[in-house]
Amino acid sequence: MDIVRKCISCGNIKTRNELIKITKINNSGDIVIEPGSKIFGRSAYLCYNQSCIDNAFKKDKIYKALKTNTNIDKSRLYDLLEQVLKGTTDGQFKS
Repeated sequence: MDIVRKCISCGNIKTRNELIKITKINNSGDIVIEPGSKIFGRSAYLCYNQSCIDNAFKKDKIYKALKTNTNIDKSRLYDLLEQVLKGTTDGQFKS
């Protein structure tokens, strides 16, 4: 049975491999984007589409889901999520 998760933007329920995983590492508070990671911490999931990413930033849903403050570099995180959509990054992001 596949593990399912809910997109924080649109609310669609999909399998984990159909979503972008964004994790706030428990010990350091760094944010990492790695779809297949087993990193321990608070995670949020987004669909692989531009509208979900835009909506999540517009309403600060990423920060609410990760229970973190908004002083993280938004533009850098947004750019990395766009690169993940294009498949041009390994997904590493340290806040």
